Amino acid sequence: MSSPWNSSPYRRQMDEERAHGDDLSPFDSDDSGLFHIPAKKAPIEKLKRWRQAALVLNASRRFRYTLDLKKEEEKEQIRRKIRAHAQAIRAALLFKAAGEGKVPGPPQEVTRPVPDGYGIGPDELVAMSRDHNLPALQAHGGVKGLANLLKTNLEKGLGEDESEILHRRKAFGENTYPKKKGRNFFIFLWEASKDLTLIILMVAAAVSLGMGIKTEGIKEGWYDGGSIALAVIIVILVTGISDYKQSLRFQDLNDEKRNIRIEVIRGGRRLHISIFDIVVGDVVPLKIGDQVPSDGVLIVGHSLAIDESSMTGESKTVHKDQRDPFMMSGCKVVDGYGSILVTAVGLNTEWGLLMASISEDSGEETPLQVRLNGVATLIGAIGISVAVLVLGILLVRYFTGNTKDPGGAVQFIKGKTKTSTILDDCVKIFAIAVTIVVVAVPEGLPLAVTLTLAYSMRKMMADKALVRRLSACETMGSATTICSDKTGTLTLNQMTVVEAFVGGAMVHPPENTEKMSPKVASLITEGIAQNTTGSVFIPEGGRAPDVTGSPTERAILSWGLQLRMDFDVLRSISSVLHVFTFNSEKKRGGVAIKLSESEVHIHWKGAAEIILASCTQWLDKDGVEHRMDGDKIAEFQKAIDEMAAASLRCVAFAYRVCNVEGVPQGEEELEQWAMPEDDLVLLAIVGIKDPCRPGVIEAVRLCQRAGVKVRMVTGDNIQTAKAIALESGILDTGMPCEPPYIIEGKAFRSYDEKGREQIAPKITVMGRSSPNDKLLLVQALRKRGHVVAVTGDGTNDAPALHEADIGLSMGIQGTEVAKESSDIIILDDNFSSVVKVVRWGRSVYANIQKFIQFQLTVNVAALVINFVAAVSSGNVPLNVVQLLWVNLIMDTLGALALATEPPTDHLMVRAPVGRREPLITNVMWRNLTGQALYQVAVLLILHFDGTSILRLKSRPRAEADKVKNTVIFNAFVFCQVFNEFNARKPDELNIFEGVLKNKLFMGIVSFTVVLQILIIEVLGKFTSTVRLSWYYWLICLAIGLLRFVKRVKLPLLFEKNNMKFILPAMTSNERSRMYVCKS
Repeated sequence: MSSPWNSSPYRRQMDEERAHGDDLSPFDSDDSGLFHIPAKKAPIEKLKRWRQAALVLNASRRFRYTLDLKKEEEKEQIRRKIRAHAQAIRAALLFKAAGEGKVPGPPQEVTRPVPDGYGIGPDELVAMSRDHNLPALQAHGGVKGLANLLKTNLEKGLGEDESEILHRRKAFGENTYPKKKGRNFFIFLWEASKDLTLIILMVAAAVSLGMGIKTEGIKEGWYDGGSIALAVIIVILVTGISDYKQSLRFQDLNDEKRNIRIEVIRGGRRLHISIFDIVVGDVVPLKIGDQVPSDGVLIVGHSLAIDESSMTGESKTVHKDQRDPFMMSGCKVVDGYGSILVTAVGLNTEWGLLMASISEDSGEETPLQVRLNGVATLIGAIGISVAVLVLGILLVRYFTGNTKDPGGAVQFIKGKTKTSTILDDCVKIFAIAVTIVVVAVPEGLPLAVTLTLAYSMRKMMADKALVRRLSACETMGSATTICSDKTGTLTLNQMTVVEAFVGGAMVHPPENTEKMSPKVASLITEGIAQNTTGSVFIPEGGRAPDVTGSPTERAILSWGLQLRMDFDVLRSISSVLHVFTFNSEKKRGGVAIKLSESEVHIHWKGAAEIILASCTQWLDKDGVEHRMDGDKIAEFQKAIDEMAAASLRCVAFAYRVCNVEGVPQGEEELEQWAMPEDDLVLLAIVGIKDPCRPGVIEAVRLCQRAGVKVRMVTGDNIQTAKAIALESGILDTGMPCEPPYIIEGKAFRSYDEKGREQIAPKITVMGRSSPNDKLLLVQALRKRGHVVAVTGDGTNDAPALHEADIGLSMGIQGTEVAKESSDIIILDDNFSSVVKVVRWGRSVYANIQKFIQFQLTVNVAALVINFVAAVSSGNVPLNVVQLLWVNLIMDTLGALALATEPPTDHLMVRAPVGRREPLITNVMWRNLTGQALYQVAVLLILHFDGTSILRLKSRPRAEADKVKNTVIFNAFVFCQVFNEFNARKPDELNIFEGVLKNKLFMGIVSFTVVLQILIIEVLGKFTSTVRLSWYYWLICLAIGLLRFVKRVKLPLLFEKNNMKFILPAMTSNERSRMYVCKS
């Protein structure tokens, strides 16, 4: 049954917007808008356009976390120089050798002495690796001779003695490169002080300070100018501290991204260590998708192909063998497997030099950040217009004699007022106008995105998700579908062989060798030992064997050990001639091994039904071969289906004998040899159990409740996929189980493009899919308007991960190629962690909306109050210092309080956030308008009639005005404090839910209240306020609290009548369910 979420309101909305794109303003979210960029692969022209259109007061701060276009160009130039340098050295070496009629040998002299205990020094190793000097390597006796010089055992690797590792690190260097130092705290202070309005205010403060001291003396005259200067300094300090702490968070996350885990052989065991712990002499196994962690020399390789484009700039695959054994750090393995001997690390490699040159992160802008720049530009333009109007009105009123001082006297009398007094008064008026600009231009609004992303990314690390690309956090909140792998994501990846079909019959238990002849067991274990990328280490003392490799390989090797397989002996008595690496397209892998001078065995292993289709014979329990007839094929197929229906992964083993004469003899011919794939003899079929992860059913249900369709895309048998889908809750008994809801990859790819687009939204399970099928599904869903998240772990998943709106790679089983193509790495490979990423994605968007609502309320209220007061009375109730304090509350402190709210369950009972949904929703407009109107009305009433309302008529005018303005300022601040609580839950009634758990929010609110009390009661000289009695304090608190009562009634009426505006994609049933969830 198709979910109501699968109909595509997003597509309809997108089509409508495109149809009317010409009528959109520059601030709309359509692709053609100035302030819209795609989440991935944004064109440079679009990045330049929005920068040029933005209204910015402090460019260095506003653009700090955006992509530095100039630096990107510099990086590319550095890359080209290093590549050209390396290629020039090699070309020169070959040219010189050819001119002298001899081949280059090992260098005759080295600049550094050979380290104690070794037969070769770092300089000679570096020169040989850098120049790809094969004659030099051969002069040392090849890789074996080089290993002897480096005191390395090519089979067992280095020892596990830490002192030996430290000695090598000291002798040959570390596998690290110097990182450019991050900016220190004072640079952030300097950047915060470069705000144009703050600079103008500092100038105004200096003029006011000078004039005040001149006219009133230093004891009293410094207060006005000094107060402004002190307020500006505090704003700069708080902003600098916030920005600095934010940068440290990003720095920690960047360090985590670089810390790749790689496999090495030490003491005969395969260990996983940090890439930074590699040393010269290490033996490093490599397989498809790995990154080469250092420069090295190939020890052994099977069909090993390397992508060297990261170093050479040429997107050409290079096959590695003994004729070209040199490996460059930073390159990727695209096919085959093998192992290398490490010869150079860190800055002794070209990759290290490249990374040291461009290691500084240049930032990245996100779509939401750019949209907020558009909002800030629009609001800023309005604010500047209001500030100019206020400046003009105040100046006109001043010079026409309509402005009075606190004592009631006219401030300007033509021909009588001193020039110094006029200058001082004009400076104060100008400072007020500039401060209105400070408050009106929401400079911190776009930066709030970065703040919430930094916070979310740090918290997501604790939830086992490492964000590689900032915009993925935002986009995940809009995800409408997740295309998930089965193995390791929905299941535990803890595989064991639980069933075996050998010799034409089921074997119970699967390791029961009594039901197999020695010949059958021998052939099975021979295939297991040789046709694998895993390994078995037998420790001393009779301890359990250490089995390494992929989960499937570990399960099969463990079964082989139960069949009494001697891994090392089997690998030593035969030699590998050729390897066909397991291919996710063909779903099988093979190996050709030479047993004697005349006999070669070719072993295949892979998807059971695919191997079965290639078999023409089968081996019975006594080791006798029989022809494969129709009845026997049906019997084997039935066994496969029964295993698959029990949620088992089915793997078959087959082999064939080949004469030596039929195998190419030369290395070059062997590389091109296509191993025979037909006329195979079936040896065994096994069923591998991989249990569903605990909690996966609840995670899937949570997604479905949140309007996110979960689809399983797996390479496993369609019956296995269906069984796991039922077990995990992706399918239920009420859903249709026929095509296209459950479909095989080959059936899906057989449709044309339009056909795939039609059926893609209906697909729930896709079995026997190839990576290309996954890519086609992602493309079809995106064309239907879906926001697609896709999981992947293999190298061949890279195109789908790159194409999807959000690519999620697996941290444990994922290859480096997959991780580099992804946006987020799921560190524990768990589907529940994927769901947590969805929560955080929605939280990012929700937190930004909270902050927008809060900040715009302050913007509107402050602008209207000052504008109306200036026009009507010539005085503004909020002075420069007070406005700067309000700006601090709404900007830096407000962002810290609201942009760091943790996600709540309420986020997962709403529809996904539409990518083109307006930033300011109807609910936000309701809250914003209500709050702003309330604050403006109450405070303007106090401004115009506060003397009588506050019972101040009996006091002198100057004192009454000071008390009245203090009450207005204090009430305004408390309105913002209580408004922060309102903004926490824009569309919920219980605004206090979970507030005590958010210590940062409570800390900032408490800090604001305490500082406000100090400002009123202690720092009155600086802020032009007076101390208030408890009566006036209660009035201020009551004004702020009154809005809570309003929040109880307004939302109910608005939400029930206008739910379609809040949740445009919801059906009536879903809306009803949301009300139930709320209540």
